[in-house]
Amino acid sequence: MIVPKTTDKEQQFDAIEQMHGGYWRHDFIDHAYLYNLYFPPERFFKQLTSQIHELVLNYPVAQNVLAELVGTLIAQPAERIVVGNGAAELIKIVSGNLAKKLIIPVPSFNEYANAAPTENVVEFALEAPSFQLDVDKFAAEAIRNKADVAVVVSPNNPTSLLVPKVDLLTLLKKLAGHDCMLIVDESFIDFAQDRDQETLEDEIANYPNLAIFKSMSKAYGICGLRIGYMLTANTLFADQVRNGLHIWNLNGFAEMFLVHAPEYQQEFLASCNLVRADRDQFYQDLCSISGLTVYRPDANYIFCRLPDHAPSGPEVARRLFVGHNIYIKHCQGKTMRESDRYIRIASRTQNENRIVAAALKKIVAVEKLS
Repeated sequence: MIVPKTTDKEQQFDAIEQMHGGYWRHDFIDHAYLYNLYFPPERFFKQLTSQIHELVLNYPVAQNVLAELVGTLIAQPAERIVVGNGAAELIKIVSGNLAKKLIIPVPSFNEYANAAPTENVVEFALEAPSFQLDVDKFAAEAIRNKADVAVVVSPNNPTSLLVPKVDLLTLLKKLAGHDCMLIVDESFIDFAQDRDQETLEDEIANYPNLAIFKSMSKAYGICGLRIGYMLTANTLFADQVRNGLHIWNLNGFAEMFLVHAPEYQQEFLASCNLVRADRDQFYQDLCSISGLTVYRPDANYIFCRLPDHAPSGPEVARRLFVGHNIYIKHCQGKTMRESDRYIRIASRTQNENRIVAAALKKIVAVEKLS
């Protein structure tokens, strides 16, 4: 959908609500999409533009080389890796083609369920107010429904809550004897405080029923390049996913990033530290809003429940856009009770975060007074 050429902010908001990207073309502050503002470094763009002719005119490499490039970056053997045109391509293959019965805690990233036939999906409700995953109950429900694929997003989207590694290992053990693959989506794990202690990457060889999905768009700030990967020691499952890809599923620009990414590791780690610092201050700013329930985040976005006296999530999102030129994500439409009472706000710079917190505080306070 093309956003209308109009100064009417209401019309712009309605049009943008139907979009799935391209926000950079429009003059508003994007607190909806979730990416690292501090990466990649400027020298990557210079490397990219210096070879623009070759990248446009020539075929890119195929899957075997892409897997080697990612393997170099994450210190894993290439045979364990499948590289997708974003994680969304891999999700489509697994949810849409491979999974006979898929179970997922909700609310969560909608694409896992949306990509599957409705009759193949079991939604396991995370209970408010904690929204924490009870892995014992989740495993029991997976086994009862004879699920062959279980999905856990950690940190979760939209709640920004991490599932502890010890719980995920318990879940893997419970599912191991029931022919059920566990997909752990770690797209936001790099923003967790104890990332190295919480990731399952170092456990991959120990659990043949484990696959890790990772969208590189989020942590690496490369949404437009579309790179994601799956990591698994299950060679059969890897082959099944790999067979769903076409030969040139990534373009030369994405290939160029993977070639140079190992050069930027120190800058990448530093950028994640900056994101965490901004997010933690943002959390404190939001906690100062009377009546707002703010969930302590593990990712680069914050999940909030609006006070009962406040307008609904969609109305708050509309007022922020129309009155303050700020776009956030409301959770109406997510599979959860009272979904219209929840919002998700991406953390940006500290100054931008202060502005959105102040604007939100006014909207909530005015409603309370009225």
